[in-house]
Amino acid sequence: MTLLDDARGLADELSQLRHRLHQRPEIGLRLPRTQDAVLEALDDLDLEISAGSEISSVTAVLRGGAGEHEPEEPRPVVLLRADMDALPVHEEVDVPYRSVLDGAMHACGHDLHTTMLIGAARLLDARRSTLQGDVVLMFQPGEEGYDGAQKMIDAGVLSAAGHPADMAYALHVMPNMMPRAHVSTRPGPIMAASDGMFVTVHGAGGHGSTPHLTRDPVPATCEMVLALQTAVNRGVDAFDAVVVTVGSLHAGSRRNIIPETASFEATVRTFDRSVRRRVKDLLIQVCHGVAEAHGLVADVEYVEEYPVTMNDSAATEMGLEVANSLFGADRTDVMSRPITGTEDFSRVIDRVPGAMLLLGACVDDNDPLTAPSNHSPHAAFDDRVLPDGAALYAELALSQLT
Repeated sequence: MTLLDDARGLADELSQLRHRLHQRPEIGLRLPRTQDAVLEALDDLDLEISAGSEISSVTAVLRGGAGEHEPEEPRPVVLLRADMDALPVHEEVDVPYRSVLDGAMHACGHDLHTTMLIGAARLLDARRSTLQGDVVLMFQPGEEGYDGAQKMIDAGVLSAAGHPADMAYALHVMPNMMPRAHVSTRPGPIMAASDGMFVTVHGAGGHGSTPHLTRDPVPATCEMVLALQTAVNRGVDAFDAVVVTVGSLHAGSRRNIIPETASFEATVRTFDRSVRRRVKDLLIQVCHGVAEAHGLVADVEYVEEYPVTMNDSAATEMGLEVANSLFGADRTDVMSRPITGTEDFSRVIDRVPGAMLLLGACVDDNDPLTAPSNHSPHAAFDDRVLPDGAALYAELALSQLT
């Protein structure tokens, strides 16, 4: 029996667990039901487990039983990470295990990641006698905008085995863009840095019929939103990828009242540190300039959030070799370019050499090129990739420690 055969033998168990997690999604850093489900699933394994109290994290250390090391000589350590939190999205996928909670959904596949890592724990536990080092299993809350990775790092997850991890891996399932069970990654940047811009424009309100007696913040705010796009298009090299999206825009209470303020929030994605600094300065300058031209004042808060997810070259090469050995070369490829999503796993591989790999989870009825994406209320993920993900996680550790 191969590792992949053993993983496929867990298919029913993994599907049941995934459905349990999917039906009751939890958002943010406090995921008590999810944490309990993970602890229950790991309970019969020989692991050193610590559960977070301030946040609903779970860290489990699996000690290998092979090899001899001097007491002062550190054993090699591989960290495997799965995120556990859901999104504030109302599910529109018609499946028997759809979310029972209005306004909450596992629309990014974290329920699959969690289930796959639990499957990997079972596969590795059965092979611990061959491991010449240790594995840290990092079950992380708060990936979706709560910086849960940093909070687990601050709590010591990278040294949970007693000394710093030598290598770190994460998987991310994709409901579109790639065929089911296909593995893809790349060396260098694989996901973007993310920053947030929060702008409030201050004017002087009044009656909508006499705008000349006010200082209306609404037209200025609309002008800013458009000017940001022009500024990037004209102020940044066309070969330096930048995305600026205004996702929230608010002003006023009634159609005939000119408000005192208007505000908007934007997300900014970049792949290069120097471009990131240039874009920050440029966007802030635009907002202040437009406000001044209208005789208004703009308060601009620019928050640098997550760094670029930068795959280590050696870790990426190893990840592709592992995927090739498990699934065959026809199911793996090197991505031609990164994607503009953001990951707080970037915090981990800023400190530890590592890589993120993408795993296709598109359901049969969907075309990967047109299927709903991560974060969509229609995003659907195929259970059949659960054993593949579990085997891939496990083999990523075994390849380093046997």
